[in-house]
Amino acid sequence: MGRTIEIYDTTLRDGTQAENFNLSVEDKIRITQALDKLGIDFIEGGWPGSNPVSAEYFQKIQRISLKHAKISAFGSTRHFRNRAEKDPNLLALLAANTPAVTIFGKSWDIHVRDALHIELDDNLLIIEDSLAFLRPKVVHLLYDAEHFFDGFKDNPDYALATLGRAVAGGAETIILCDTNGGTLPQELPPIIERVKQYLDGCGRKVKLGIHSHNDSESAVANSLLAVSCGADQVQGTINGFGERCGNANLTSIIPALVFKMGLACEVRKHIDRLYTTSRLINELANLPNNRYQPYVGESAFAHKGGIHVSAVKRNPLTYEHIEPDKVGNIRRILISDQAGRANVLHKAKQWGLKLSASDPLLSSIISELKELENQGYQYEGAEASFELLMRRALGLQRNYFKFESFRVTIHKYHMDQPPLTEATIRLYVGGNEVHTASMGDGPVNALDCAMRKALTRFYPCLEEMELADYKVRVLSGEHGTEAKVRVLIESQDQVCSWGTVGVSVNILEASWQALVDSINYKLMKEDSKK
Repeated sequence: MGRTIEIYDTTLRDGTQAENFNLSVEDKIRITQALDKLGIDFIEGGWPGSNPVSAEYFQKIQRISLKHAKISAFGSTRHFRNRAEKDPNLLALLAANTPAVTIFGKSWDIHVRDALHIELDDNLLIIEDSLAFLRPKVVHLLYDAEHFFDGFKDNPDYALATLGRAVAGGAETIILCDTNGGTLPQELPPIIERVKQYLDGCGRKVKLGIHSHNDSESAVANSLLAVSCGADQVQGTINGFGERCGNANLTSIIPALVFKMGLACEVRKHIDRLYTTSRLINELANLPNNRYQPYVGESAFAHKGGIHVSAVKRNPLTYEHIEPDKVGNIRRILISDQAGRANVLHKAKQWGLKLSASDPLLSSIISELKELENQGYQYEGAEASFELLMRRALGLQRNYFKFESFRVTIHKYHMDQPPLTEATIRLYVGGNEVHTASMGDGPVNALDCAMRKALTRFYPCLEEMELADYKVRVLSGEHGTEAKVRVLIESQDQVCSWGTVGVSVNILEASWQALVDSINYKLMKEDSKK
């Protein structure tokens, strides 16, 4: 196994600078515990004193026992007009009482003159002075060389001089930051080599780190290349959250370090937690999961084409670069108009349905699937509807109710008031005719409410079920408002969620189809428990 790499997570600080990414103190505590279980070495908790959430986090995290991770407080070098021992920022870092402190300083002469409004030598002084003040008072002291690569390209001698002062001040790790995210991978090796040569002459051994932003879509590549050039620490965020286009994505970097580059890190022991950690952070931030994300995305190991599926069943290496369970993900076989016999047989096995390759019903199911998808149905996001289709073809689907008719009325009674929507339905459950109506917030909600009202007294389990998501897509614009629409509905109960689909030129009929499938699927699930 290769050398050991430190993983430094800044989701709780840099990640929260992303647009629409917000965390409460309780969220930050839960994420800290999850990152600790994953094996992250350093967790940057925030900037003490910058806001009440960060201040409360650093107070509460003191009472949390972590198995491996070290919490780091983040801040800047002292203000030029303040002495280090009187600087509020440095004192707030110490008051956070964390085992690690990370401070950043200016590496780019443009920032020194235009942002700080001080002389270049003054900036060198406050870098060394700030670190020297902190060094005896903290266990781990790290220095972020902000805008280092831009600074180096503009004035290499000065950018290197800032690193020298950080070493003189006592930093144990020097992190090179591509703060604007504009550096391309081929630019890194000669710069890092020059940095290593310079640091070797500073008289004290220090670690080297990389902190990349993703404005050129190069953050992961830059991070991995920096490690291959000798960097000892990688900084990033889970799922790549961060300001503007985001930070280097640790959920892509960590598996590459472990499985591709053969390097050691604590996360290697727990890397099968990567998928659940990624989804937990999305959930706590109330953001959707990126299904196309490498390694941890829902589609990362999803196979759609029939030839692919057949090959993967024989040997997964044919279309998978690693085994999905290594990062806690799963292999998924999609049902689509490209599906072959292997896809359908795989799904039948997954759902416990007896269907063999020689069964004539297999061809019938594939034919029906392709015909329906020609009409606009899609089952990749509606596998519950496809399972019901297969069960009906095999004669296994019970008729829980018989639909007769529905009507939806919308009454716009006053122009400055929302309309009233009412759905009326008529159906049979066994020999019982049910004719009922319900109001709703819009026609689909009214239909959903009317169906529940009609069926719940026969099937009480429907009270546990709720509609979680509703999507409409226009399939063709050729006929304007007469175009077909596809409705995808996601429903859920306390145990799981499932997707169903409906297609029609009428959005209410398409919605009704998806709702009926959703209720039938819930009832079928309940039957399977008996």
